[in-house]
Formats: sequence, C-alpha cells, structure tokens
Amino acid sequence: MRVAVVGGGVAGLAAAHTLQGLAEVSLFEAAGRFGGDAHTLDVTLPGASGAPVTFTVDTGVLVFNEHTSPNLLALLARQDLAPTEADASFFVRGGALAWGGPDLGRALSPRRQLMSPRFWRLLADLPRWQRLCAALAPALDTPDDALLAPLDGFLRARYFSAEFRDAYLLPLCSGFSGRPAHALLQAPAAAALRLWHHHGLPTLGGASPWRGVAGGTRRVVQALLAELADARLSTPVRQLARDGQGLRLVTDTQVERFDAVVLACHPDQALRLLGAAASEQERAVLGAFRFEPERVVLHTDPTVLPAARGDWAAWNVAPAAGPAPASLHVWLNRVQPLPVEQPVLLSRNPGEPIAGDRVLGQWALERPVFDLAALRAQARLPALQGQGHTWYAGAWCGNGLFEDGLKAGLHAARALIDRFALVPRLSERGALRQALPGVLA
Repeated sequence: MRVAVVGGGVAGLAAAHTLQGLAEVSLFEAAGRFGGDAHTLDVTLPGASGAPVTFTVDTGVLVFNEHTSPNLLALLARQDLAPTEADASFFVRGGALAWGGPDLGRALSPRRQLMSPRFWRLLADLPRWQRLCAALAPALDTPDDALLAPLDGFLRARYFSAEFRDAYLLPLCSGFSGRPAHALLQAPAAAALRLWHHHGLPTLGGASPWRGVAGGTRRVVQALLAELADARLSTPVRQLARDGQGLRLVTDTQVERFDAVVLACHPDQALRLLGAAASEQERAVLGAFRFEPERVVLHTDPTVLPAARGDWAAWNVAPAAGPAPASLHVWLNRVQPLPVEQPVLLSRNPGEPIAGDRVLGQWALERPVFDLAALRAQARLPALQGQGHTWYAGAWCGNGLFEDGLKAGLHAARALIDRFALVPRLSERGALRQALPGVLA
C-alpha cells in the first residue's frame, strides 16, 4: 500500500514516521527544509573571551507545557532527548500599569503601583481567573454555547475588572496568539481559555510547567526523519486527483498513484490541491479556517525590552498602540542555555524599531485564527477524515501548538492503520513498538 504525506511540518513528520514500516510512505515538502515552525538556527556571536562562538538557537518551539504535551514528552523519552527547564519570568506593560511574575517581588514592580487601586483590582482578579481556567479545562475541547460566546461578554458576566482585562489578560493573549486585542474580545471565550490552559500561561505562584528541548527541536525533526526511506524536499504538490480506488498526486516532474493521502498542510492549501474534487462538506469545513501573518525577528537589540534592566524577563509583552497585536520579546538567554552574555532576542510582531545591524534573521509565519467559525469547523472535522481516501492533520486541528501538530499527525496515521488493517512487514516487527507512540491524549 502506498501513502503520500503532503507537508513536512511536525504533523506530516509524525504521520510519516508512524506509518513507516506499515506502508510505502512518501513525504512531500515544498520548502527547502523539514520541520515547519520547528526551526533551529546556527548563530555566531562573540563569546566571553571575545572570540566568535557558534551555537544553536531555537526560534519556533521555544517552550512547551509539560502538563498538556504528553505526546512530545513520550517522543523525547523514546529518543533519549531530555526536556530542559525554561524560565517563566515575564513582564507585561498594559497602559499605565506594569505587571510581572511569577514571583511577588516582580509582580509589585514598579513599587509605586502599591498605592494604585487599579493595580490591586488586577491582582484580586488573578486567582479568580486561575480557578476559572482550571474548572473549565475539561470542557474546552467541546465548548458549549456559553464558552463560544465572545470573550468580552464572558468577562463582563463574571465581573472581571477592566484593569485585569486590559493590563493583563489581553496583552498576554495578544502577545502569545499574535492577534489584536479587539479581535480577541470578539472571539469565543473558549479560545482565550484554551490558550491559557494549553500554553500554561504565567500565573502568580506555583512551579512553572514550561520546558524546552535540549539541542533544539532540530533534534526532534531529525529523530522523526531518521527511518523515512522517501522524504522529498523542495517538491511542491500541485494537484490531487481522486478516483474510486485512490488518488493521483501531481508534482512538477511526475504523476504518482497512491492509495491514501495525509494532507498535513494548511486547510486553504488542501482545498487548492483538491480543486474541483473537493466535496461541499470539505469546502465548508476547511474553508472556515483563516490564518494571519506574524513577523518574527531574531536580533540582539535590547532597546525593545523594558527601560529598567531590573524589569527584564524571559518573556516581555508590550501592547500595541493601535489595532495591531501586542509585541512579544523573548530574552532567549533566559529560555535556552546560550554560551554568550550578549542578549539574544526573538521578537514576534515587533512594534518597536529594531536596529538593522543587530538583526540576525527575520521571516514571516502564518498563525491560525481560532474564531467562532474555526471552533465550529473543528467540531465537524472528524466527519471529513478518510473521505476520498484523504486525512487531514496540522496544529490548526487543535490549538496551534507543536503538541497539536504532533497529535494530529499521530491521529491521522492511527486512523489509516485502522481503516486498512495495516500490519508491519516481518522485517519491521521489532521496530513497531518504537514507531507507534502510545499516547494520544
């Protein structure tokens, strides 16, 4: 049996890795590298002695939440890749208020805020928000009408203060999601609650659930690629044609026949590949998802950080002056074990100017928009899986995180295994336990 996997991000890699040895798998990636948002770069900067030092910097999956990433943890354990502790300190400036954490000393910086009733209203709402997030977590995968209501009304109905909303919740959600504050207020409350729960966003007190990957996610990508016999870079798929028995896949150089396909790409890309062959249901569900651009800059310009050096944190959020999303500036020296003292920063949607001679790299990403249409489409997605010998996978199937892409790829592979009763060839039986991750939480 031949299976095509279109898309070499984590979802496609997970699906191809799991199916390897059970079917003849071909992985197609349009770009010049595998991994998608899991991007590790080599950087050269002066070390402590002044001599140049070359080291790796993770720019995609900086951290993950160990409590909501069981599949990634299982994969790391299987590949003997130990997770590392990641700094969870943060600093948020929301209008006239500034807020930091997770320790109380940072939370009360600057000290003049101790006399501000607005600051104490923010602080009083924090434990209520934490308890609410914990209580609603089990319902977030299948949200009811109350959770699908706009976040603005959801907060008002529960009497959260404007200070908590504007100086804490919205800047953090905007910085981590890449969406403007006004759009978040109109999006379903479930989207913000999911963001908080699955990211493990900062709270006051308690141990940080954030972890990193030793050596960067490049090692995860290499581990997933290791046993793939047919993995093709710079090979964009142009069209998929269906018939009753399978599919014909068209690239720039050839037409190949496959029995099944996993489309581990964005939904709009999947619809373009299917063209007129897409069903009405596929057009309705896949067409409901939208993506927004995100600008990312790797640099060494510390002027984007808080003015007071003592307020610098691993994660620094600066709200936008207008309708743009908040800026998130990550002080990578605090998140990853870098061998240099010079601040190395990763800025997402920077609103501040960055000195050109300090830029180490910049690129654009696309982030899924989890609005009401997307959340409703997610609920309908399982009914599409397997129609026309086609399965769909990607981080957009969940919450846009590495774990969501990994989980979606594993689910697609398991569904194929069940549909076609795939069993390993005799030569592969010893490796089957390693090839099929056992966690799909």
